[in-house]
Amino acid sequence: MDERQRVLLKEIVESYIKDAKPIGSKKISKKFKLSSATIRNEMAVLENLGYIEKNHVSSGRIPSEKGYKYYVENLMKPKELTGEDMLKLQTIFHNQELQINDTITKCMEIISEITNYTSVVLGKSSKDNALQQVSIIPLEGNNIVALVCTNKGIVLNKQFVMPPNTFIEEVVKTSEIINKMLIGTPIDDVSQRLEFEIKPIIAKKIAQYEAVYNIFYDAFNDFTKNSTNVHFSGKTNILKQPEYNNVEEVKRIINKFEDESLIRKIESKDEGINIYIGEDSEFDPNVTVIKSSYNINGEEGTIAIVGPKRMEYDRVVGLLSYINEHLGEKK
Repeated sequence: MDERQRVLLKEIVESYIKDAKPIGSKKISKKFKLSSATIRNEMAVLENLGYIEKNHVSSGRIPSEKGYKYYVENLMKPKELTGEDMLKLQTIFHNQELQINDTITKCMEIISEITNYTSVVLGKSSKDNALQQVSIIPLEGNNIVALVCTNKGIVLNKQFVMPPNTFIEEVVKTSEIINKMLIGTPIDDVSQRLEFEIKPIIAKKIAQYEAVYNIFYDAFNDFTKNSTNVHFSGKTNILKQPEYNNVEEVKRIINKFEDESLIRKIESKDEGINIYIGEDSEFDPNVTVIKSSYNINGEEGTIAIVGPKRMEYDRVVGLLSYINEHLGEKK
């Protein structure tokens, strides 16, 4: 591919990303002050090379998957953030009350809002967490909240109504025993130790020990179920993209967002920001996934943007680069 063809491919990709309309030779010839015949010849070369393809409803051309890949690898430059985008993200980074996981989640919510793509934050699953503390908070009446905290900063709360003939003091006492004996235990092992180590102890001290035991068992069981720590923003943003105007196609992709085994394939262990287009995404052949791993103060995970292959690659890469840079500063 010569320089003129490279410039032409860049124009085709960026024009299609912007307008979602197939590109004809007439439109490009005006911009480059070349004849339509010259542009058609160059587009024919690009099509033969597999970088662009004919749109089935128009005489114009659109980028192929190969064309997008060449663009992101050789032609694209990350886009600088606008002042407005930067201000929105800086507001989150400057909020000292936010924990790392909350900062990441809120930043990705903002990216989803300003790009109209779907953002995903994948923290580590429960097997990577150890118990740091369990707390009991009394509410009005017989209601209590059990708080489960892990060494990775994940917090889950579950509200209970205390069973008849049980007392808050007994529940608090049980939480103290758990904190004394089970701190540092992997979350997935807590329920077993609760059964064989904690239950025999409270059976000797609490009349309604089964009811109290069940409160903690349910709290830890819920944590294990819900602590895959996957957070989405803008799941339905796909509806805003013109290439997904088929109802069945939209349902198919949205259903994939509910499939945890597929979502886990988005996890990244590679350094830097990586772009996976179509089949390379391992998620869906009609999407692009741009993702980056993070490791801040021992808290690990992946941030990702899912959108059409006709994605604003330069803008998304610029936004993720900005987040990575400032997350590294947040200690």
